[in-house]
Amino acid sequence: MEKVLVTGATGFIGLHCIAQLLQQGYSVTGTVRSPDRIDEVKQAISEQQLSTDNLAFVEADLTKDDGWDEAVAGCDYVLHVASPFIVGVPKHEDELIIPAVEGTRRVVEAAIKEGVKKLVLTSSCAAITETHTGQTDFSEDDWTDAAHAQTPAYYKSKTLAEQKAWDLIGTQSTTKLAVINPAGVIGPTLSDDIGTANEFVLQIIDGKVPGCPKLHIGFVDVRDVAAAHILAMQKSEADGERFIISEREFWFKEFSGVLKNAGYEKAPTREMPNWLVKFFGLFDPATRQMSQMVGSEKFTPSDKAKKLLGWKPRNAEESIRDTAAQIVEKGLVQL
Repeated sequence: MEKVLVTGATGFIGLHCIAQLLQQGYSVTGTVRSPDRIDEVKQAISEQQLSTDNLAFVEADLTKDDGWDEAVAGCDYVLHVASPFIVGVPKHEDELIIPAVEGTRRVVEAAIKEGVKKLVLTSSCAAITETHTGQTDFSEDDWTDAAHAQTPAYYKSKTLAEQKAWDLIGTQSTTKLAVINPAGVIGPTLSDDIGTANEFVLQIIDGKVPGCPKLHIGFVDVRDVAAAHILAMQKSEADGERFIISEREFWFKEFSGVLKNAGYEKAPTREMPNWLVKFFGLFDPATRQMSQMVGSEKFTPSDKAKKLLGWKPRNAEESIRDTAAQIVEKGLVQL
């Protein structure tokens, strides 16, 4: 039985990776920052009618050296999913950049030392689309300009962390690397961690979004993101490759319209001018981050993943509706 390490076992994507790996017959070790979270993960997996007999845990933190050698011990593969994220804009960009880059360094170095076959890194379209060149169509050949003054901290953190992984892997030939670059990740959660993009859905159906900023973003279901990680792990065609993972792009107004048409009456339909979004951003950190991205179309097609991995995503509109239904079912919003 092959063994896989999944970092960030309690996370939105990490839990789905663990569930699908167990379902496919792998032995899994998950990292947690605190042993207090282990029962939470076990319960989530059990609720999927899956056995936890082949699931183990190691305490490890991206900001600390301790635990990583133990975590990768005996593993054939590593899915490095864990990454720091905050809603809004950090007081200093290093709050995101340092743990992202240093955490990736720790995991990759431990994987190389153990001689694992392949590491699959969760990066992001954020490491691709902020080129500041005016382009609207992107591919895996594109890189965000992390040195540009207007690149948001989160985009810098994902770009620099991914580049660190490629640099480290390039120093040896035993451990292979594949990188998954998802767009906005939505879909049903397996725990109380609903995910950052799902929080976006919650705010819309709860009537806390006064209008539609002129944002154009790709979205993909979390179940399909997890599947892409495992396909990249399993297929030799993925070695040394990056993969954009996105089902389709929406203008915010279109995204909100899907929810409006599904009966969520508080979903806004009126588009907000860019200047108003930027004004609100002066007072609200989450809106401030959004205001840095308004105004331009960004297309991130997943042709490469479909061709090389045989990846087949579900319809993103279905995922939006599934997300909203679960949020209501969990009692997180009153309609």
